Amino acid sequence: MHRFYLPPEQAQTPGLTLTGREAHHALHVLRVASGERVVVLDGAGQELRCEVQNAGRDTVQLAVIERNRLPPLPCQITLLQAIPKARLIEDIIEKAVELGVHRVVPLLSERVVTQLDAASAEAKAAKWRLTAIEALKQSGNPWLPQIDTPLTPHAFLAQRPAFDLALIGSLQDDRRHPRAPIHDYRRKHQRPPCSAAIWVGPEGDFTPAEVALARASGAHPISLGRLVLRCETAAIYCLSVLNYELQSSVQG
Repeated sequence: MHRFYLPPEQAQTPGLTLTGREAHHALHVLRVASGERVVVLDGAGQELRCEVQNAGRDTVQLAVIERNRLPPLPCQITLLQAIPKARLIEDIIEKAVELGVHRVVPLLSERVVTQLDAASAEAKAAKWRLTAIEALKQSGNPWLPQIDTPLTPHAFLAQRPAFDLALIGSLQDDRRHPRAPIHDYRRKHQRPPCSAAIWVGPEGDFTPAEVALARASGAHPISLGRLVLRCETAAIYCLSVLNYELQSSVQG
């Protein structure tokens, strides 16, 4: 079935209405018709199975047939991603949504080529949120991640974020296998972490000062294998490892 997105405040009533981008996609790309079954996701855990009641000129009326509430993943994972060149951040956000990330924080690290003023940063974030919505619909993920406005590592840490476990991809000699700090946390607390953050640097990696800053905030340096990965590959690698280790209903 085709999937659509409505924010939670628009998905509470027995009858729903698609407008704007969602209606255009339904009417002019997918060409939905009356009587067709579709799914609406509200990004807050609800999956609504609906029937098209009326496909109008610029709106689609839906009747809710079934509401399903899906629980969030066991661990809320935040991706702290230095903004790469070109449009790679959009690909990273897309894959992060598919991998169930809870939050994406685009970082303006010292080696990031992109420089943004406040207005440009907010415009970029708005565009990236649309990318996240499209990935949500494609993947069927019922939870829409938070996509932050870009900011520097210093500005992010000034917010005093709290995570059960924080990791940073590192090329330094004292980096460890990702499983090591995860298993250390389990042994110490007798449970897996409920929240985690992973720092992924830009091309050329974070500067030594930025690595020191992240480590001072509690981030553990981890190895991403013997080969040097591009930043978009590193993000997918890290999120995949954390999914495998932390998101299973059966914890090792």
